[in-house]
Amino acid sequence: MTDTDAPDPGGPPETPQRPVTEELHGESITDPYRWLEGDDAEVREWTDAQNEYAEAVLDTPHREALAERFESLGRVGQYGPVTPAGDRLFQEVKRPDDEQPVLYAYDDPDAVGTDEGTVLVDPNEWAGDGTVSMDWFVPGPEGEYLAYGVAEGGDEQYDVRIVDVATAEVIETVQGAGRTQKNGFAWVEADGDGVTDTDTTDDAAAASPRGFYYVTTGAAGDDGAGDADGEGGAGEDADEASDGQLDKAIRYHEFGSGSAPADDHVVADDIGETTWPTLVSDGDALVAGYVEGWERSDVYGYRGDPTEAELRPVLTGVDAVFTPTIDGDRDRLLLATDHGADFSRVLAASLDAALAGEADEPEAYDELIPETDAVLRGVELAGDRILAHYHRDASSELAILDTDGERERTVDLPAFPTVAGVHGASDDPEAYLTVQSFAEPPAVRRVALDDGTTETLCRQSTAIEFDIEVSQEWFESADGTDVPAFVVRRSDVDPGGDNPALLSGYGGFRVNRTPTFDRFRLPFLAAGGVFVLATLRGGTEYGEPWHEAGRRGNKQRVFDDALAVADGLAETGWADPDRIGAVGGSNGGLLVGALITQRPDRWAVALCHVPLLDMLRFHRFLLGASWTTEYGHPEEDPEAFAYIREYSPYHNAPEADYPATMFTTALGDTRVHPSHARKMTALVQERTTGDEPVILRVEDDAGHGVGKPTSMQVRENSERWGFVFERLDLSVDRL
Repeated sequence: MTDTDAPDPGGPPETPQRPVTEELHGESITDPYRWLEGDDAEVREWTDAQNEYAEAVLDTPHREALAERFESLGRVGQYGPVTPAGDRLFQEVKRPDDEQPVLYAYDDPDAVGTDEGTVLVDPNEWAGDGTVSMDWFVPGPEGEYLAYGVAEGGDEQYDVRIVDVATAEVIETVQGAGRTQKNGFAWVEADGDGVTDTDTTDDAAAASPRGFYYVTTGAAGDDGAGDADGEGGAGEDADEASDGQLDKAIRYHEFGSGSAPADDHVVADDIGETTWPTLVSDGDALVAGYVEGWERSDVYGYRGDPTEAELRPVLTGVDAVFTPTIDGDRDRLLLATDHGADFSRVLAASLDAALAGEADEPEAYDELIPETDAVLRGVELAGDRILAHYHRDASSELAILDTDGERERTVDLPAFPTVAGVHGASDDPEAYLTVQSFAEPPAVRRVALDDGTTETLCRQSTAIEFDIEVSQEWFESADGTDVPAFVVRRSDVDPGGDNPALLSGYGGFRVNRTPTFDRFRLPFLAAGGVFVLATLRGGTEYGEPWHEAGRRGNKQRVFDDALAVADGLAETGWADPDRIGAVGGSNGGLLVGALITQRPDRWAVALCHVPLLDMLRFHRFLLGASWTTEYGHPEEDPEAFAYIREYSPYHNAPEADYPATMFTTALGDTRVHPSHARKMTALVQERTTGDEPVILRVEDDAGHGVGKPTSMQVRENSERWGFVFERLDLSVDRL
């Protein structure tokens, strides 16, 4: 399948083996490439050699042709969700020539998506290569101020900046807050009557918030917060490789104080390694949801002087997930939960009662929104309505409910849609959302709450020059379970048995993979390719039982599901049996690693991005310890060790004729350590008996995927799709 015009890249660089043997639960485990867990000069030299080899393999006419096409596909207008606050609307807009999106504030709703608003943040002015990004923002309660997070190289380590919306000036910066996220930030309103302590009649000052709560990690914490428990470095015992990412605290920052995180009031610092707090506030009360792993959570709260804030239990010790929302207009706490409801429901109680500890068990709450036959994904308050977002057969459904939880109507959406960015305001009769599908680019819509009608305000400006058809097919997995998959293709492509196909999936952490538009996928579809998104167990597309069926000791079912879909594509004629590829990232990279080690003959090409692959040591790096509730703990739990040992790609890679495989990672990844991809690349390069290349592409100025500039997206997609085009024998003539 190799293009005859492409130069011969030769073989991969040699990788020395330096075996380290240790005993784990009575079994001797030998790691030949433990030294690649380090970050020293020798590893850097090895990485450079791998990048040079990858460049030689990727330097093909396919990449060159795609790069030109992807430049035009990459340079399109893009529009983020609209967030109302006070009398203003906030939105990110990415113009065709931008490397990063620009944040606007609009006074006129009809100006959304245009350049007629006030530019609040323009990251394109920060760095010439676009690698410094604004990854999240949260407007203040009245829209007079706005907080946003700034990171460099996609590392998700944020400085928090506060901007005065009226002047578009940064008035305060909290340096080194660590892994603060949008859902870990909550504003506190001014004292008493809604004004600050300052005696002033200035409108902007009168709307000034008092401060904000935020989550800090790593060096932002107290003394020693930058060190994880354990000993040794990444190249020895890698416990310290968490780099403080598991050391978290909730802090309160007084507005205008200029204090550093370490000097801010500590609201809570006993959060633990396996939890992540989500903060919600009505400007007065604070409610925090501590998510432990991806299976349960505890809820804490506080109302009072934020400089003395100390969280108190609201609802704890229940084996279920509770996601809080504060309905300030009605003084109630809403909890979306899977407690007693596999497809989730919403409970409600008086906020005062909850904060006073009088609603400390689920039975003390009223059922506001009952469980339905679709999976509830979240609720948003908007005017005198509640917007409930559901997933039905892995596609979105949006319902408008009254404040008593009674369904009034369902919002009209396209076929196989994905809804995101649903935002409303308490005094606004309309709300905003983004909608996309496999066949339709993301669009921002305004929905009238009284009748459910929608209006498209702006849409990604990608031109689609052919008709795209989508169907949902079902395939039987190894244990007899029916597994659905979306089959996406050009409308004139039939199941004739000769189509190249690319399979994607995830299967874990309650993450639902729903239909999304990818403009860089268009050339593949135009060339006759079939893209397949498999709904694997491990997500909650079919409720919590679907998740439970693919986690811990059931993880092999996820891989079985994907293999069943791939085999089914060949059997039903949707794919040429010899031209099927696999792609996945992060936990989806683990999926790809398992697929190529368990069935190397099934795949013609594999793309394995920012993956987990050494599953006996994943918990020792970065955020890895927080994932033991999903995978099991291979060191502390002998039973977990046994089933993880059976599928861990790094420990189950046979000598075989491997497919053409591309591993990718990034030095700025603060979630999954680059050592996974390094070690697996070396191992598969050693053990492949075939002629197809096994390459590693390492990015210097990127992380797990957040904040990538347009130019980097164009280059990466040209490389990855060029690799797929060549290995699946696709023509670039239709580009």
